[in-house]
Amino acid sequence: QVQLVESGGGLVQAGGSLRLSCAASGRAFSTYTMGWFRQAPGKEREFVAAFPWSGGNPYYADSVKGRFTIARDNAKNTVYLQMTSLKPEDTAVYYCAAYLGSGKYAYWGQGTQVTVSS
Repeated sequence: QVQLVESGGGLVQAGGSLRLSCAASGRAFSTYTMGWFRQAPGKEREFVAAFPWSGGNPYYADSVKGRFTIARDNAKNTVYLQMTSLKPEDTAVYYCAAYLGSGKYAYWGQGTQVTVSS
């Protein structure tokens, strides 16, 4: 069982920045691919970014490429999402998730709200 707890959401003006954190339980964090997803009101949840467990290059949705950066600290069992140049369309609940190789992200956090005002 893996527990994920996000933090760092809030209200920010367009053009501003926020850093989200996701703390994970368990000793095998370094073996999980960690991802960030988001869900805006009335829309389906969408992929934002992921950091492979193998240390390969992170990958991003086109909508956030160049503005968001995912990072992980295996010593702290934490994954981060640095968000810059925020836009109102980035407003959503942001979730972190852990992929353990089962073909889907198996564990999810409770989400943190990000609201970008224009």
